[in-house]
Amino acid sequence: MEAGMNLLHDTGIQATRWLQEYFQGSQDWFLFISFAADLRNAFFVLFPIWFHFSESVGIRLIWVAVIGDWLNLVFKWILFGERPYWWVHETDYYRNTSAPEIQQFPLTCETGPGSPSGHAMGAAGVYYIMVTALLSTAMGKKQSRTLKYWVLWMVLWTGFWAVQVCVCLSRVFIAAHFPHQVIAGVISGMAVAKTFQHVHCIYHASLCRYLGITFFLFSFALGFYLLLLALGVDLLWTLERARRWCAHPEWVHIDTTPFASLLRNLGILFGLGLALNSHMYVESCRGKQGRQLPFRLGCVAASLLVLHLFDAFKPPSHMQLLFYVLSFCKSAAVPLATVGLIPYCVSQLLATQDKKAV
Repeated sequence: MEAGMNLLHDTGIQATRWLQEYFQGSQDWFLFISFAADLRNAFFVLFPIWFHFSESVGIRLIWVAVIGDWLNLVFKWILFGERPYWWVHETDYYRNTSAPEIQQFPLTCETGPGSPSGHAMGAAGVYYIMVTALLSTAMGKKQSRTLKYWVLWMVLWTGFWAVQVCVCLSRVFIAAHFPHQVIAGVISGMAVAKTFQHVHCIYHASLCRYLGITFFLFSFALGFYLLLLALGVDLLWTLERARRWCAHPEWVHIDTTPFASLLRNLGILFGLGLALNSHMYVESCRGKQGRQLPFRLGCVAASLLVLHLFDAFKPPSHMQLLFYVLSFCKSAAVPLATVGLIPYCVSQLLATQDKKAV
C-alpha cells in the first residue's frame, strides 16, 4: 500500500516539475486561477449575482458550497492526504537519490491535508450548479430542446470542463495538490451538486432548521476531531509540516486551517438562515419591487460593492480563538447583507423616489 502511494506521489511530483518547467511563463495565470477558484469568491461574487436573479439557484449554490466543503473537511481528516511541497522533503522514497526540486508560491502553503482538493471540489460543485441552471432556463417551461439549446449545452459544458482542467492544473502547478487529489475533488464536487438538484427542502427551510443543521455540522466535526484525538490521532499534523517545509513562513496562513474553513462555511449557512427568515427580506425581495429589474440590478451592484469593501477586513490572526469567532461573524454577515439589509435599503430608496415622482 505504502509503495503504491509513494509511486503515485512520485508521479505527481514529476507532473508538478514538468508543469513548472514548461509553463513557467504561465505562473501568473495559474496563481490567478487558484485565487479565483477559492470558495470565498463564490460567496462574495457569484452568490449575490445569482440570488438576485434566481433565488433558488443562489440558495442551492450556498448549500452545495457549504456542505461540499464540510464533506471535504471530513474526507481530508479520514484520508490523511499529503501535499507535494512537504511530501517531497518528508518521504524516504528518494533516500538513494536526490529529491526533486519544486517551486513554491504564495498560495502553495495550505495547512490542511491534501485529499481531496477543496478548490477542485468547490469549483466543480459551484460551476455545475451554474451550468445546469442556465440550461434549465434555456429549456423553458415547455422542456423543449431545440438546436439553440444543444449549441448552448455544448458551449457551457465545454466551458465547465475547461474551468475544471485549469483549476486542476493550477493546483498541481503550485505544488498544493497531487493530480489524483484534484481529480477526486472534481468528482466529489459534481456528486454533491447533482445530489442537491433533488433536495427541495432547502428553499423553504425555517430558521430552526438552519440552526439545527449548523449545530449538527459543527458538533459532528468537533466530535470527530475529539474522538480521533482521544485515539491518539493528531489531525493538526499538517500544520506542523506546513510550517516546517514552507519556503516562506509568511505564506502559511491560519485561514487555510480546517477549523477556519469550517467556521467560515457554518457562518455563511447561519447567516443565510437568518436573512431568509428576516422581515427585511420579506418586505423587499418578496414584495412588489422584488420582481422589478431595476431593484434586482441595484441589489447586485450594491451587494458587490459592499461585500468587496467588507472583504478587506481581515480578522487578527495572532489570537486563534478571536480569529475563529470573527471569521464566523464576518461570514454570517455576507448573506445577511446580500439577502436582507441591502435589498431592504434599495427597496426603501426606490419607494422614496417613486413617491417623489408622484
